[in-house]
Amino acid sequence: MARERAAAFAPGRVNLIGEHTDYNGGLALPFSIAQGVTVHARRSEEPYISAHAADLGEDDRFGLRDRSPACGWRAFVRGVVAELDGAGLAAVGARLEIGGDLPRGAGLSSSAALEVALCLALTALRGRDGEELDRLQVAQLCSRVESEWVGARTGLLDQIASLFGEPHAALLIDFSTLAIEAVPLRLDGWQLIVVDSGERHAHASSGYNERRSECERASQQLGVRLLAEAKLEEIERLAEPLRSRARHVLEESRRVEEAVTALRAGDLRVVAALLNASHASLRDCYEVSTAAMERTVRELLEAGAAGARMIGGGFGGSALAMFAPGSEPPQGTLHVRPGRGARLLED
Repeated sequence: MARERAAAFAPGRVNLIGEHTDYNGGLALPFSIAQGVTVHARRSEEPYISAHAADLGEDDRFGLRDRSPACGWRAFVRGVVAELDGAGLAAVGARLEIGGDLPRGAGLSSSAALEVALCLALTALRGRDGEELDRLQVAQLCSRVESEWVGARTGLLDQIASLFGEPHAALLIDFSTLAIEAVPLRLDGWQLIVVDSGERHAHASSGYNERRSECERASQQLGVRLLAEAKLEEIERLAEPLRSRARHVLEESRRVEEAVTALRAGDLRVVAALLNASHASLRDCYEVSTAAMERTVRELLEAGAAGARMIGGGFGGSALAMFAPGSEPPQGTLHVRPGRGARLLED
């Protein structure tokens, strides 16, 4: 039965560890957070999508079959409508109100939250037909929006974390099989905090796509389908910078495994040390850090963090830090903890 109104919320995410492994077929350990994006949708008899971004005070209006490109948040709206149509779930005319409490460009996956909330709200307006897409298909559809409409060749980490998040757990994702396993994240007095480096990033205009292309070239030279399938000793025959890129991917997946073992043992100090190692690899091997990010991580460690690292695609954004019981994070930081995944709301 078709609905006249629908609303959906999709959370942002923090990736505890496992950066730039998703599109390489490796492992990652993200969790969804309380902050996110909400989309309110109201059916319209006109064959148009009218969207209002409340946080920006901006609007867009386009026909259901309009495939003209757009920039910024408008590209996500148009992309979701187009990809739903391509999946046989053409959106109905609707008026959309978009809002949220996730900072844009801060590495908390505001883009994926927007895509997921749009997809859930628009399919809900169709009624039961929206059930034709399962959550993994939603993640894949939203990833196509990023790639085809926004120009960022991201993996599936952000969308899966937003869609499958669980309270009190991180998600162990194996991107070679898309197997997802909840891993208890019991903080026991530890605090996870996020600090914005003050440097905005945009995947499509940063070096993100370049890093992905480098990984593809490394895979081709090693004769593997996905870079995570290579063996550490094999990468020595690669020339730089491909050797360093491959080293990060393989060692980062191993750090995810070690973090899962430590979480199951309740040893968060080991997890904190792994965050430090991850950051060093992202800085030195993957070369996606910046001066502003290095300053942010250094200040967190000097303030007493047991571990800290950049999160997200790099070239700006935010840092994640772990503070042991009894230590006090700096003022003005964002405390994060695992929360529920994307869902429909009562409108």
